Amino acid sequence: MTQTDTGSVCRWDQHGRRHVVRVRRTGTQRTIRCDTCGWRTAAQFLPGLKAEEHLLLAHQATVDPTAA
Repeated sequence: MTQTDTGSVCRWDQHGRRHVVRVRRTGTQRTIRCDTCGWRTAAQFLPGLKAEEHLLLAHQATVDPTAA
């Protein structure tokens, strides 16, 4: 039986738009998908870092809503 876990990285851009990249893990395979533009890739290591990098480069979304 395969276990499926999901997570997401959320950032806002300078115009106040919310961008979300979802990370899905099935077994040892991880898939990253952007809700805004549909970008998708596989990531074996550090999927959260790759998600943050996509948000920065593709959407200029840098404001972390969880920061104090």
